[in-house]
Amino acid sequence: MKLPRHFYRMPPRPCPYLPGRTEQNVFTELTGTDGNALYDILTHAGFRRSHNIAYRPTCPGCNACVSVRVAVAQFQASRSQRRVMAANADLIGAEQPACASAEHYDLFAAYVASRHNDGEMAAMGPADFTAMVEESPLSTTIVEHRDPEGRLHAACIVDRLSDGASAVYSYFDTEQARRSLGTFLVLDLIRRCNKQGLPYLYLGYWIAGGRKMAYKTRFQPLEALGPDGWAPISPSANRSAA
Repeated sequence: MKLPRHFYRMPPRPCPYLPGRTEQNVFTELTGTDGNALYDILTHAGFRRSHNIAYRPTCPGCNACVSVRVAVAQFQASRSQRRVMAANADLIGAEQPACASAEHYDLFAAYVASRHNDGEMAAMGPADFTAMVEESPLSTTIVEHRDPEGRLHAACIVDRLSDGASAVYSYFDTEQARRSLGTFLVLDLIRRCNKQGLPYLYLGYWIAGGRKMAYKTRFQPLEALGPDGWAPISPSANRSAA
């Protein structure tokens, strides 16, 4: 298939991850009936999705943001990750259509207020959340986890790709610290990909030395997209300077 003819560059703005640096993305619209096939190609080139837009950082003088993915078939849970799975064995997971609800928004808003209250998402209201969930031209679902009483504990917006799944955004009850729900969501997606015969789970961008993104290297083998294609990176890569 042909790539879209039009790519655009966003105006520069302060980087949300690295103080003192500038963020600038190139993007294109995911339109038409071939949105999934197009996004497959763009994902392999390091793009991510937001609403109906595929974007990739092209920041002046900086290439710190690196696309990463878990090689699902080779993944083996560590002892601590197995403990996380055991701690959440009571939760009931289900894949649902990508439809926003007041229940999901309340969980999302509480999560953002606890973990990202200094970012752009802190200002998102119910309409913004609905747009984030539902304005997708792709095969998008929400994987949610509830306790036996039906209470929603965690959820992740997920795009289905030809060679895997892409975790778009996750949110969870941060007051349930013993559950390590952020780790659990990734482990559950790895399990789902493995069950469906999908080789990769795409986790978005990772920055060496970035505290908020360090957790991604705990899921090994993890591959990063570089000039020569996808190559493994180790947990020790987090000690590198961004």
